[in-house]
Amino acid sequence: MSVAVAHHTRSSSDLALAEGARQAAYRGTDLVVIHVVDSLDNDIAEANKAGISDAVEGALAATELPDLRWDVRLVAGGREISQVSEALLGAVKELDPALLVIGARRRSPMGKAFLGSVAQNVILDADVPVLVVKSPR
Repeated sequence: MSVAVAHHTRSSSDLALAEGARQAAYRGTDLVVIHVVDSLDNDIAEANKAGISDAVEGALAATELPDLRWDVRLVAGGREISQVSEALLGAVKELDPALLVIGARRRSPMGKAFLGSVAQNVILDADVPVLVVKSPR
């Protein structure tokens, strides 16, 4: 089993990565970072993976957890909320982690009422426990 983190290029992703790393270290397991991209074109995917790996290394260095094994998993999805949610949930189903950690940004009450979000879809539809990390105000 592993701990999975849904990664996106937002400030809440660093918080989610740090918490995912702590959870993986606590459970004595690996960390898998899932990042949804538009397509898995070879050149673009490799550039994305390298950039994401740098971001992950930076976030994990701040946690000061020794010898944590981790991997980046790129998943083809899309740009729409439903496409990203489906791609993320598909990767989670395939990986079957012990826990999924996601970051969530704060939204206004109107935003919550009228707009869906990837985090909301994942929380409602995931078959594994989901830990949500919110960015501070």
